Parts: sequence; C-alpha cells; structure tokens
Amino acid sequence: MEMRELGRTGVQVSAVCLGTMTFGQQNTEAEGHEQMDYARERGVNFVDTAELYSVPPHPKTYGATETIVGNWLKDRGARDKIVLATKITGRSPMAWHRPEHGGVTRHTREQIDYAIENSLRRLQTDYIDLYQLHWPDRPLAIFGGTTGENQFQSDDYVPFEDILAALQAHVDKGNIRHFGVSNETSYGVMRFVAESDKAGLPRVQSIQNAYHLMNRSFEDGLDEIAMRENVGLLAYSPLAQGFLTGKYRNGALPVGSRKQLFDRLQRYETPRSAPACDKYCDFALEQGLEPAALALKFCDTRPFMTSTIIGATTMDQLKVCMDAFDLDWTEDLQAGVDAIHAEIPNPAP
Repeated sequence: MEMRELGRTGVQVSAVCLGTMTFGQQNTEAEGHEQMDYARERGVNFVDTAELYSVPPHPKTYGATETIVGNWLKDRGARDKIVLATKITGRSPMAWHRPEHGGVTRHTREQIDYAIENSLRRLQTDYIDLYQLHWPDRPLAIFGGTTGENQFQSDDYVPFEDILAALQAHVDKGNIRHFGVSNETSYGVMRFVAESDKAGLPRVQSIQNAYHLMNRSFEDGLDEIAMRENVGLLAYSPLAQGFLTGKYRNGALPVGSRKQLFDRLQRYETPRSAPACDKYCDFALEQGLEPAALALKFCDTRPFMTSTIIGATTMDQLKVCMDAFDLDWTEDLQAGVDAIHAEIPNPAP
C-alpha cells in the first residue's frame, strides 16, 4: 500500500481511505468491523467518519457510525495504528444534532466544543488525527445544488479566523491534531490558508470533496491550490455513489443498493450523466477492466490526490475496490478517459 503525506503534517496516510458512512444503516456493526479488519490487512491506516453518519442522516442513527468505529478501535486495540478522521456538521437545520444549541448546526466556538467532545466520547479516544468541517458555515449551494442570486452577498457566517481560533483551543488541549475542510470552494480554502498563516492558527491540511470521472470540477482551480499549498484531496464518491460501477445502467435497480433503499442519488442523475456513465463503463470493459477499477485507479493517479475514500456494503465490493489500486495506469487509459471527458465534461457535479 502506497503511503502519502497528509498536507504538511508529516503524517503518512494510505492512498486508500476507508469510508464508513454505511455503518449503522446499510451495514451492521459486525459487518463494519469486518470491513475495517480487511482494510487493515490490506495496509489501510486511514479511516474517515463523521458525527452526521450514518447516511442518510436521521435522528435515530446520528453518531451511530462513530460509535461503531470507536468500538472497533477499542476491541482491536488499534487506536495507535489508525489515522482517524471525522467531521463536524456544517450549517443545517438538523435539530437533533444540537438539541442544546437551538437546533441549528453552525461552526460557532460553542458548537465546535460540543461536537468534538461528543465525537471523542463516541470514538472512545482522547484525540482525533484529522478534524474536518463537513461543509461550510457560509450559505452555499453544495451537494450538486445551484448558486442563489444573493448567495455571495450574505455575511451571515462565522468568520474564518473565529473557526480557526476555536479549533486552536482543541489543538492546545490535544483533542485534535490537524484540521481539514470538506465540500469547500477555492475561496474558502484560500481564506483558511490566509488566516492561519497570518495568525499562526491551525493550517488546513486536506480538502474532502467529491471527485470522480463524471465530476472533475476540482481541476478548475482547487487542483492548483492543492499542489501549491499542500492541501491534498481526499476524494469522496470516486464511484459516483455506485453509478460508475455500471450497476444502475439501463434502469437497473439492484436490491439493497443505495438508490433502491433511499432514492436520494439525484445529484448523479442529470440528463448527461447516463450517456457519460455508459461511455466510461464501455471503455473499461473494452480494456478488460471492471468499470469500478477504472474509476478508482483514475482517482488514485491524480497528482493532487492524497487518498481516495472507498466505501462498500459487501465484502466482495470492498475487495474489488481494494484490488483496483494495484492496477497499472497507462497512457491509453488516460487518453480514453480524457476523450470522454472532453465530449461530456462534468455531467454529475
């Protein structure tokens, strides 16, 4: 397993990060522990979770994934072997996250304190290696949404420096070691970089955004930031939540799939996404590859990639994902995916 530096921290993380958002709904605790055991056997030392998980978010499963991960860390005595990442929920009306704070999630100092303390408790640890803002406190169109007319005129958000100062207090206490962002823009990343450099506050070390063959928008500016500022990408949804495996082609709806269970994958169902997905899947098969393998290895070979976050609901799926990283990426494969991208760019942002 290839290891890469997390930002400028000196911490080495595996090129594969195990995503855990299915633990607690689609996957039982025993199944989640089996996945974590197998990932460790394959050399994975990087695990990502969030206070929000499992997904889709629901009051009854809030924090369930962190609890499952925490139980595994304790049962296996594995805390010192894992680089552990979790996240604080961004601006939202999910009242069950903050019953003691007015029911609205924000990145205030008080809520950061509350979220970190409760994540530590569920994870059964006294420190988090990478603490991430799940999405911004600023009012933004995210998760495939569109920009509102007055969106960028609002100053109703917690200032960047205040967020960093709140995090610094937990760095000082030893509760968190490093800081990252998620679902963030170029503006947001650079403002965090500027504020941390100016005041000696925690520096952003990573950005966890969606990135896959049907969404290469990270390459429109964030890639330069990642390379020049050492804020590497942790790519989530590298398989476009299953679309790039081909399992939903021609209207198929596999039993137990996220689309069949929750029907909330509209982000990947734009008018251009189906033809693009068909082209990538057909190209992979022509090359003698599983479509999932093509998609994952593509992500792995980007120069700005720190780690690709994989998720699975079955062990067979997890093994296919892990094996993808052993493939050789060739000039023909690069030319093939670039040709499709040029024809149908970013159909599923």
